[in-house]
Amino acid sequence: MSDDSYEVGYRKPPKATRFQKGASGNPKGRPKGSPNVVTAILRAINEKVAINENGQRKIVSKLDASAKQLANKLAQGDLTAMGKLLAIMPLLDERAAGVVAPPLEEADEQVANLIVQRIRKITDPKKGGGK
Repeated sequence: MSDDSYEVGYRKPPKATRFQKGASGNPKGRPKGSPNVVTAILRAINEKVAINENGQRKIVSKLDASAKQLANKLAQGDLTAMGKLLAIMPLLDERAAGVVAPPLEEADEQVANLIVQRIRKITDPKKGGGK
């Protein structure tokens, strides 16, 4: 079954040793159910640990415990902790901005009220609108 016209050499492996069509180059691959790095880190961060707070023993996640430690070091004036907080501050600002909407100016509030009134008028069948 050998083809004499095919020359084996650099970047020309023997046909018998090439990858077979439809077969994976890594047949075993990553086992199903084995965690990737992100899953492993999240699992480790969410593990529970016991801490003492004001003389009371509490069970909290490692993430909560590390946030408390960072806040305590900030309160003590630790400049390294301040640098770490400043590094994550943009993420905190984005999260906080999504939670609380900035107050509307008077003109914007009037426009919003007019829009709400129009929508109510259209959708309220008693006022002649809607279906």
